[in-house]
Amino acid sequence: MNVQIRVDETITEPYAVLYTPELNEQINEMEKLIRGHGKEEFLLLEQEERYHIVKPQDIYMARFEEQQVTLYGEKEKYRSRQRLYEVEEGLGSGFMRISKTTIINLKQIDSVEPSFRGTMMLKLKNGQKDYISRKYLPEFKRYIGL
Repeated sequence: MNVQIRVDETITEPYAVLYTPELNEQINEMEKLIRGHGKEEFLLLEQEERYHIVKPQDIYMARFEEQQVTLYGEKEKYRSRQRLYEVEEGLGSGFMRISKTTIINLKQIDSVEPSFRGTMMLKLKNGQKDYISRKYLPEFKRYIGL
């Protein structure tokens, strides 16, 4: 990838332009970094009618279930009032969507195995399991080097 930085004393605020032949996950991640999304230092999450401050790296998985977003830590389970895509932005670049309803922490993957109809089952270090849907499987395979 080519990168150019130009200093122009006549502009008042920095701006960036990305030229690309296609939109892909790498370009989307670059946009988030440039815009400053995904840099949250903590999340404010609910657990048993209390709010807890949780670091994104302590989240193993976020899943939309029972009409709400549930986030799983090592042993804890939290709720968020945000929509799943808003939670995804707050978690940052160490996370990946594996289905329409699930986002996982890439550093917390324990194992992955082939499953039925071209999907894969993913197991996290806290024991949580979920399936990587066919739509998100190519990006996941690129991440793990398959």
